Amino acid sequence: MTHGMRSDTHTPHFGGGGDWRDTAVRYALLPLRIFLGITFIYAGLDKLTDSAFMQDAGSGSIGDMMRAVRDSSAIPALVDLSLKNPVAFGYTIAFGELAVGIGTLLGLFARLAALGGALISLSLWLTVSWASDPYYYGNDLAYLMAWIPLVLAGAPLLSVDAALRSRRR
Repeated sequence: MTHGMRSDTHTPHFGGGGDWRDTAVRYALLPLRIFLGITFIYAGLDKLTDSAFMQDAGSGSIGDMMRAVRDSSAIPALVDLSLKNPVAFGYTIAFGELAVGIGTLLGLFARLAALGGALISLSLWLTVSWASDPYYYGNDLAYLMAWIPLVLAGAPLLSVDAALRSRRR
């Protein structure tokens, strides 16, 4: 029995027909979208419903957390900015996470939502997670990297963006 290379080709995106690999390629980003969307919605809601978090000071407060990471962050000036009004900063992060999560899950302005998620993750990595040693223990870096494929590709399938695109054609 002779083994050789496959001579058939498959289309990496869109188009009809195809085998299971074509389908897998088309839907490859969907699990990432679902995971990041749900995670960021949960993170935003968790912050908004935690009365201890939305405080200037006290156990579990945004203010105490930012003061604790100030000296170990990569950009102390960013932490200082958040400490001017920690509660407003906490609400900004929480509503930002909600907007990013909803946009990502629905595929509405998906690239913009993913860019927002990447920026939130970047800011958290440079402040809260920066002191993690070794660096890969800080989960914000992994989230930052997870957003990049969605920034590049958007939400081409099962999304509001895709539905709007098809209506315009």
